[in-house]
Amino acid sequence: MPLNQPATGAAIDRRVIPPDASETIWHAPDGHAVRRIDWPGAATGGDAQPRGSILFLPGRGDAYEKYLECLEQWHRAGWRVTGADWRGQAGSGRLAGDEVTGHISDFNVWVDDLAALWADWTAHTPGPHVLGAHSMGGQIVMRALVDNRIAPDAVFLSAPMLGMAGPPLPIPMLHGVAQVMTKVGDPLRQAWKWSEKPGQLPVGRATLLTHDKDRYADEAWWREARPELVMGPASWHWVERAYASWRELEEPGALEKVKTPILIASTKADKLVSHDANVRSAGRLPNAELMELGDEAAHEILREVDAVRDRVMAKIADFLDKNAPPVSG
Repeated sequence: MPLNQPATGAAIDRRVIPPDASETIWHAPDGHAVRRIDWPGAATGGDAQPRGSILFLPGRGDAYEKYLECLEQWHRAGWRVTGADWRGQAGSGRLAGDEVTGHISDFNVWVDDLAALWADWTAHTPGPHVLGAHSMGGQIVMRALVDNRIAPDAVFLSAPMLGMAGPPLPIPMLHGVAQVMTKVGDPLRQAWKWSEKPGQLPVGRATLLTHDKDRYADEAWWREARPELVMGPASWHWVERAYASWRELEEPGALEKVKTPILIASTKADKLVSHDANVRSAGRLPNAELMELGDEAAHEILREVDAVRDRVMAKIADFLDKNAPPVSG
């Protein structure tokens, strides 16, 4: 079983829910059940106070199980930590009428969920309050910041979907194609081909995500252990709504008004999200830092080989020390 040895403490088993963590259900304002996992913080015990609180949200088709290693490391560093699904993913149900297609009526639903979860979570956790996210989660976080729905002390984003990889065409044209595809067939049909065997991860997918074979294998292990985590391609409606949400961020003045300190870690080798869009967004944000990686990193930066991942985790730690220092007293 693949293990990773952090800087201090015992090795982390990525295929076990850590003993200090608890899995529960959070209900959105409309009653939808969303899974979450929480660590209490101050891992050293005794009278130690949490370093602060981190809420981390994964990407499209993801489950928080894929990030147990990161969540446990932040907990060991003293943070009070929460991870959560997005509604319609992992153990938080499906919205397309089948068990595997990724779907949402509109990205604003996820923005609303994040705003509600953020309000509830910050009311019950110690500051400073930090928000982290990967891929699609990064776009939703940015949308919530632009719409002034959340007010974190600092934000870090791993390969955020501030744009999608694809043909170098104008965004309105790409969005128009997606709109047509929702009208010429069932908008709930899957937008790209999956594996020849439903439920099996497609051949070649690993090269898009990480160079670390063991970490990549963790996802299949968790899907076997928890079949409810299995998710395949998104619907064409999801694709169309993703472009619509992206265009919200491209509006003049949208990102420019976000004053929150933000760290964007992005890789030039990303084949899923637009690295160019991430670089452009970092330049538009008034208080952003950009960590650029190259061919050494694929899309899942936080699940890369140790030499890459350790650099990113260290950069996040330094960024939070500067922008979300411990509350004194």
